[in-house]
Amino acid sequence: MADQVTKEEIDAAIQGQTVSSLFLGTTSEHPNQVALRWKDGDDWQEMTFGEYADQVARAMEGLRALGVGAGDRLALMMRNRPEFHVADMAALMLGATPYSIYNSSSPEQVEYLVGHGEATLAIVEDVGFLERFLKVREGLPDLATIAILEDPDGLAGDDVVAWSSILDHEPGDLEAASKVATPDDLATIIYTSGTTGPPKGVMLSHYNICWTAESYRRMVDREFVGFRSISYLPMAHVAERMSTHYLGALFGEEVTTCPDPSQIAAYAGQVRPQILFGVPRVWEKVYAGVNGALAADPEKGQKFNEAVEAAKPLALAKATQSRELTEDEEATLGFLDEVAFKPVRELVGLDALEVAVTGAAPIVPEMLEWFVTIGVPLSEIYGMSENSGPLTWDPYKIKPGTVGRAIPGCTVKLADDGEIIAKGGNVFSGYLKEDEKTAEALDGEGWLHTGDIGEIDDEGYVKIVDRKKELIITAGGKNISPANLEASLKMVPLIGQACAIGDKRPFVSALVVLDPDAATAWAAANGKEGTSLADLADDPDVKAEVERGVEEVMADFNNAERVKKVTILGEEWLPDSEELTPTSKLKRRGVHAKYADEIEALYS
Repeated sequence: MADQVTKEEIDAAIQGQTVSSLFLGTTSEHPNQVALRWKDGDDWQEMTFGEYADQVARAMEGLRALGVGAGDRLALMMRNRPEFHVADMAALMLGATPYSIYNSSSPEQVEYLVGHGEATLAIVEDVGFLERFLKVREGLPDLATIAILEDPDGLAGDDVVAWSSILDHEPGDLEAASKVATPDDLATIIYTSGTTGPPKGVMLSHYNICWTAESYRRMVDREFVGFRSISYLPMAHVAERMSTHYLGALFGEEVTTCPDPSQIAAYAGQVRPQILFGVPRVWEKVYAGVNGALAADPEKGQKFNEAVEAAKPLALAKATQSRELTEDEEATLGFLDEVAFKPVRELVGLDALEVAVTGAAPIVPEMLEWFVTIGVPLSEIYGMSENSGPLTWDPYKIKPGTVGRAIPGCTVKLADDGEIIAKGGNVFSGYLKEDEKTAEALDGEGWLHTGDIGEIDDEGYVKIVDRKKELIITAGGKNISPANLEASLKMVPLIGQACAIGDKRPFVSALVVLDPDAATAWAAANGKEGTSLADLADDPDVKAEVERGVEEVMADFNNAERVKKVTILGEEWLPDSEELTPTSKLKRRGVHAKYADEIEALYS
């Protein structure tokens, strides 16, 4: 797949194209196809590509009237909703650069991101978001205009523009507008989530996005028009922006917007997505929910687990394409799927999935194998903002424990120290106003240095060992991957989150957080129904169950690597918190600072 396509072939396929021109092509060719769907109360609403284009043409003129033109930048702060897509595309049609900031951003972070990006106009969702801008407005001399989507009580003030007034213009000429931007123009800025210091502004051009989307299309190798997806992660995250916003605009994917990520399970049940990207925590919660429900009926749970064990070698042989199944094996797999797995997929809304993707953080191979076995074709993708999202992936030939092969047209190899480095049309041009940091990420030959240590097998499949800067080095000098330990700990049914500790320590320990769904189900099955998560964390029976599970999953690690002690925490770590980034990546510094006493107690 990937090794059969060169960078030059993809360059030729997108020659002269921009996000604007490809969007025009999609809307012209498929005007009656549903582009965007959303919920209004209990009712579903939808917008066709023809209506999408009409709104973009109107918003474009509304923004133009506010002084937005080529080279300007717009900051967007809103939840996942159709207006985001319209506003972003309207800005691009003017040759401007729209970029998103995380909805969790404090006023100080708003000031930094809007000021650093030199936004002249901001569009916010509601008065709550607006207040954060107004608190720092004096420190943002470039910000000429703020617009708001929702202000039912008229609290915004006369100097804030209503989104409805921006749309209240005669539609402009999209054909002419689609020629304004050039492939080298800046299409967006993705600000890194700041796990290791102030956010850096990753500059992605129209060329980067069109090139990456074309590579992505070749990997998926099917018609995107009408392909159902759900948009629920922050649009400030490159994975969400690429997998729904750009793939919808460029290729006709049908995007359902979900404004609250915690509602993804409910939305999946109604949308029945055909393609879905999720960070590991999304898949871990599905896994915990299914197993928690099965634990409530031990006999049913045992039969399901027996079906999984019987099907696993057959399903994995099929997924890895290591061998062809015999007719009898296909029949066995089909029977087990019909009686055990299909009902579960239907129950959680994943029965229509053709492409299921996990990324942004490691997932333990055993969990990925479980999903593959029950008929959810879950594959792991690897990449970063600096390479427009995907760097390695294979959606169909799935090898658990790896993150796939280099995407079509991209070259991926290991540097002398084992660091993964890459070249391709997906690689960014640099960090905004950060020449020194750009030079650290891009060497003189144009190789992107990812900061991740990896291995590559004889088929080109990449395995991530760990972040160069996150390796635990114990007091005994042993280098250990915390991410691999944490992924394994989360296979213990009661554990939802984990943070491995051990740098300059005599042994490795961990803070673990109870999974609310699994813990509640366990409590009900063990005569402790109604017990709070905090009380369960102190319960001797829970501690014994967790420690038994930890010992079991640590058996695969050598003695120096194993987690020897754990402290159980009874408060869930949520996205956009001291412990997790908005996309559920671990903030190690935040965890270490908040739980310093608990960590010291592990070693006292």
